Amino acid sequence: MKYNLLGKSNLLVSEISFGCMSLGEDHPTNARILHQALEEGINLFDTADLYQKGFNETTVGKAFKGKREQVILATKVGNQWRADGSGWDWNPSKEYILKAVNQSLQRLQTDYIDLYQLHGGTLDDPIDDTIEAFELLRQQGKIRHYGISSIRPNVIREYVNRSAIVSVMMQYSLLDRRPEEFCLGLLRKYNIGVLARGGLAKGMLVNKAPEPFLNYSAEEVKKAALVVASVSNQQRSQAGSAIRFILHHPAVTTALVGIRTAGQLQEIARIQHSPALHEKELQQLVSILPANTYTDHR
Repeated sequence: MKYNLLGKSNLLVSEISFGCMSLGEDHPTNARILHQALEEGINLFDTADLYQKGFNETTVGKAFKGKREQVILATKVGNQWRADGSGWDWNPSKEYILKAVNQSLQRLQTDYIDLYQLHGGTLDDPIDDTIEAFELLRQQGKIRHYGISSIRPNVIREYVNRSAIVSVMMQYSLLDRRPEEFCLGLLRKYNIGVLARGGLAKGMLVNKAPEPFLNYSAEEVKKAALVVASVSNQQRSQAGSAIRFILHHPAVTTALVGIRTAGQLQEIARIQHSPALHEKELQQLVSILPANTYTDHR
């Protein structure tokens, strides 16, 4: 496995990381897959307090009890479950973040979080108060670094200019090239690492039936999947080609992949041994469809 420094941090993370949102409700099964991923060289595991009303953090924390120093734990905050469990509300307040982190620490069975991320964000947020919360947590030693999870260029720009974020998590794939227009270049300029999620476009770049995706029709999605297949071979599967596409961009630190089963893990683990895309193959991929751009929150 190749490892990259995450932005300005001292976190050395695997170029393929584990998106824990896909884990199920059975802890023994989750623990086996998480342990196997660690054995394969994956060391960054991303969860959130929102997922499964906290169970996701709990199962991850329980699985890695006794292995804490071997893993980099990332989680997110900002979506507050209602007391009646009927849904959640956006709450990026300083007061809530300082409270929520303690609950995440308890569920994760650790006294520090490697990467604490704001799970969204808008320009209407009390951004300075949010940043103050993360800075205070860093001073207290409860978190090592902080970042945001966002696809909004205007929000990303504010945090780049006003905070010490080390990372941004965003969706990026052959079918979602919106980050290329503005975000990836900006983040690379300021040495802020990108955690790229959604690289398989809900599986439609690999084996799922095509359907409309963002501004692309089902027929265009099918064309993209076919060109991914055309550059794939025995050494690099379709999933490998799709993931290698996002890893080719120098701003991307790690490809975050949702994994639920041992079979999926084996497929993803093979990608680490697959060859990078050649320039000709990259051109085939990017020329199949016009690149999309953000229309909102610019």
